[in-house]
Amino acid sequence: MLDSLFNETLTSTTFSFSSAIMTIMIAIVLGGLISVTYMKTNPNGFSQNFTLTMIILPVIVAMIILLIGNNIARAFSLAGAFSIIRFRSAPGDPRDIAYVLFTMAAGLACGVGMLGYAVLFTVILCLLMILLSRFNFAANKRTYKLLKVTIPENLVYEEAFTEVFARFGVGYELKKIRTAELGSLYELVYNVTLNDSINQKAFLDAIRCRNGNLDLSLTLVPGVNTDN
Repeated sequence: MLDSLFNETLTSTTFSFSSAIMTIMIAIVLGGLISVTYMKTNPNGFSQNFTLTMIILPVIVAMIILLIGNNIARAFSLAGAFSIIRFRSAPGDPRDIAYVLFTMAAGLACGVGMLGYAVLFTVILCLLMILLSRFNFAANKRTYKLLKVTIPENLVYEEAFTEVFARFGVGYELKKIRTAELGSLYELVYNVTLNDSINQKAFLDAIRCRNGNLDLSLTLVPGVNTDN
């Protein structure tokens, strides 16, 4: 029975109105399932616009495939129409990009009539994503941050915080030094590596005791995966 279900969808090339409606409804359901999976597996929060897009995207792709069918001229016409659209945005999180490709693949499978495979692959991939998120697969146990510290000119910057870094087990690399306030102050920029067990408040308090309670900041390093 399962073989007949999948084989029928593979050989179906002509869509009636009822089959087109069924295809669109299944695309909506699969988009909703993918969107819910994304919300459940994203620990850092999510955008409502992005989750709604994941519901709509499979439907759009399925509709485009339905409109094209086997008509080559129509395919070139749609390609020319969509080439007018320009999307300009900064590269997103790799996980978000994967979900976008996921929803497009589900819509494509629905559009070509492979409804059984679309449902099967969507369910399998959603379960896989939930399992990977539940077991915290490939989680990074160390956090990479940028430490900016201002020190007075009478403090030797080469060894100013060596003892503090060693006490808290913090890996560090001095990346930049610049003067401020007409040379009366130095600003040091470190790349630091922190373990989960480090008390960041106690670490910053120790830095403040050394630099005379001058300005300091601790921020995430851009472009480095810090998911825990």
